[in-house]
Amino acid sequence: MSIPSLLPRLLIAVWLMLSATTALAAPPSDADIERLLKASRAESMLSAILPQMEEMQRQQFEQITAGKDLTSEQKADVERIQARTNEIVRKTLAWDQMRPLYVEVYKKTFTSEDVKSISKFYESPAGKNLLDKTPALMQNLMGAIQQKIIPMIEELQTELKESTKEMPAPEVTPPAKRKKK
Repeated sequence: MSIPSLLPRLLIAVWLMLSATTALAAPPSDADIERLLKASRAESMLSAILPQMEEMQRQQFEQITAGKDLTSEQKADVERIQARTNEIVRKTLAWDQMRPLYVEVYKKTFTSEDVKSISKFYESPAGKNLLDKTPALMQNLMGAIQQKIIPMIEELQTELKESTKEMPAPEVTPPAKRKKK
């Protein structure tokens, strides 16, 4: 075969390869993403985060008001603000608000094949087991991490104390007295 006769075949082969690659990397359909969201329990996972966020906000409000002698009116104001922030968080993170964001991000992140494979995994006994045990896993991990972090923090505090002992005190020069006119 001559080169001129190979050229059309080569172009067709390249076109087919590019077409196959594009087909493999096709974005997922909304239906595929819906299947994944359902299989991964995305809505219930999001709902589970809300009480945790509210608790964090409650603790922040407690820290802000700790040691302050608030009047009953000020306490009521703080409670209203806290209730309003909880309402804003719940409204912002409501599933009907977040679902389109999930769909958009999943489309940008995963191919159609990815979404189908991940859905299949979450629908399997192993995937369901993973989802069922993830809260306990996270709790156990947080406990284990805390056990590692506490000695590290103590070591850092000791190191900081030792380092500051060795530092000379900064020289403080009193401000010069102003001359009266």
